[in-house]
Amino acid sequence: MQATAYTYDPESRSGQVLLDDGTPVPFDAPAFDAGGLRLLRPGQRVRIETEGEGASRRAVLVTLHTF
Repeated sequence: MQATAYTYDPESRSGQVLLDDGTPVPFDAPAFDAGGLRLLRPGQRVRIETEGEGASRRAVLVTLHTF
């Protein structure tokens, strides 16, 4: 699924992305590292994989969205 980078802390390598409906989905360092990224800027389009539902939904993979 696609999302937009919302927040990112380079020290902890964690943050949040926003789904297209505006729902924030958090991610942690393992999700960031799994995508092979080195940096993430707010506003970047990303592809994510999630697990969980509702308030417990988390991104488990964050990669750059390519066309």
